[in-house]
Amino acid sequence: MAEPQPYHADPAILTLGNGFYDPVAAANFPDCQLRFTNRRWAAKVGLGDLDDADWVRHFGRFEPLADNLPTPLALRYHGHQFRSYNPDIGDGRGFLFAQLRDDRARLLDLGTKGSGQTPYSRFGDGRLTLKGGVREVLATEMLEALGVNTSKSFALIETGEKLQRNDEPSPTRSAVLTRLSHSHVRIGSFQRLAFEEDGAGVAALASYSLRTLFGEECDDPLRLFALVAERTAVLAASYLAAGFVHGVLNSDNINITGESFDYGPWRFAPTWDEQHVAAYFDHNGLYAFGRQPEAIHWDLAQLGGCLALIADGPALATILEGWPARFEQALVAALLLRLGIQPDATLDRPLVSAMLTALRRQEETIDRFFFDWRGGRVPAGGDPVLAKAIEGRLPLPHALDHDYWRDNAPCSMHIAEVEAIWAAIAERDDWGPFDTKIAAIRRMGDAMTPSCA
Repeated sequence: MAEPQPYHADPAILTLGNGFYDPVAAANFPDCQLRFTNRRWAAKVGLGDLDDADWVRHFGRFEPLADNLPTPLALRYHGHQFRSYNPDIGDGRGFLFAQLRDDRARLLDLGTKGSGQTPYSRFGDGRLTLKGGVREVLATEMLEALGVNTSKSFALIETGEKLQRNDEPSPTRSAVLTRLSHSHVRIGSFQRLAFEEDGAGVAALASYSLRTLFGEECDDPLRLFALVAERTAVLAASYLAAGFVHGVLNSDNINITGESFDYGPWRFAPTWDEQHVAAYFDHNGLYAFGRQPEAIHWDLAQLGGCLALIADGPALATILEGWPARFEQALVAALLLRLGIQPDATLDRPLVSAMLTALRRQEETIDRFFFDWRGGRVPAGGDPVLAKAIEGRLPLPHALDHDYWRDNAPCSMHIAEVEAIWAAIAERDDWGPFDTKIAAIRRMGDAMTPSCA
């Protein structure tokens, strides 16, 4: 049995100085009821021995963790929102609560959503609906199981307030979510500094990012840009392979580590419909399923513009121009991984081409497609062109070992399922369907783990 991971506090953000954040206080909630705790990840960051009272103290009342940030910090950033620049944003309903090392020695953040007002709340109440919290837990659990680099929902606590919202029946129940992320440094964090023509600040944030987030012993902004380009190409590819639509890929929602986070109007597309939109307010389909790579590439270009204050412009442009090729390579790898097939440089592209052609016919759901064809299996009546392309391809080791692959149907997370889970909570305070779904998702993740190890 592995030794328990020791708790290792490391509030590295303080080395940047107070020009990057503002100290804030959490809201004083009238009630705190634990609704979800991520015990798996708690064990990986040295918090596996917390009892229920500890979870409430730290993630409902926000009592500081030992040797960590004494006061929560609202991070400063700007961003393009649907391609319109907005300098009036920042952590408006969340803050950085703590930083600590995981069992791989990575620096991780514990950040919040719905923890109260900050200097950047504008006219918002700084709160989160319970439905929004439930949806984020479901999204992160599903994405993690599918191998997407995502933030982890760490704790969800119902807070006893009644909130008024325009997009769901009000008053509605309230919650505070704590999420575990590999940093909250966004492209928008650099945009704020560039907007203020603060070259020294851009250089300081670039150095912090390289050294604390990527483990690089250098301060070269070109190296940072190359790393972000690589990570975001993988992120875009993994969204498509998962059939996922984030919904709001604004530059303030793109983490420089390439980790997906901040889930609002997300959807899992039932079929491979490149026009599928998650957000009802995305009237032009800017962040539609098939346009997500374009959106992330555009956001990356904004980071390049910021780094041009301290780096060679043509060299940055060369890295940016290489992004589409990086994405295509990452997409091939992501699709083969979900299919459970070993890569073969000479055969992969014809296989992926046949796979995408079959998916675009929309004869079955994305989940069903990968479930049926997993490990080189050819389902009855399966596409003959794809069957020929997959013939003789070697499965990944243990690709079909788990009994999940002998179920009658795959685990999925379509909007009707999400709404049914929420209806049970809203109408009867029945958390059984929610708990059952989390267990089913984790079982699927266990089945896919051998190919993702």
